[in-house]
Amino acid sequence: MAVKKKARSSVSSNKLLESIDDAVANLANAAVSTSKIVIDTTKNKKKLLAESKRLAKKLATLMKKKKAAKAALNKDASAANRKSLKSIEKDLSVNKKEAAKVTTEKSLAIAELSALKIASKRATVYAKALASADKTLNKPKRKRRKKRATKASS
Repeated sequence: MAVKKKARSSVSSNKLLESIDDAVANLANAAVSTSKIVIDTTKNKKKLLAESKRLAKKLATLMKKKKAAKAALNKDASAANRKSLKSIEKDLSVNKKEAAKVTTEKSLAIAELSALKIASKRATVYAKALASADKTLNKPKRKRRKKRATKASS
């Protein structure tokens, strides 16, 4: 059996330059888009943090109301006191569920944001490094003056 020789793959310089330019452009686009996404995710995180803080305050006030309602119920076991305690407990359970939901969303947003910041930083640094390398490569060659021939001493 004869072994076939592998054909050399020849890449033209134009295609190679074009693929390098595309890669640099993709990296620049990635840097810009990740920075925009980081800004949007940061806004979302701030919104979730504010919502979480609001719910925590609401839960604290409801717990105080529940304590006061229990004390009132122990003092006077009327139907009105039982009804107010039940409504407070109902509000409390609704708010606890909402707070749990917001907390999971908030933790996911924080994890996503940290990963996005790392990716954004990498893309930005690489884009800056490539820009400075391009700047260095595209400098015109320096013209050097020829040295004058010195006379040979006799």
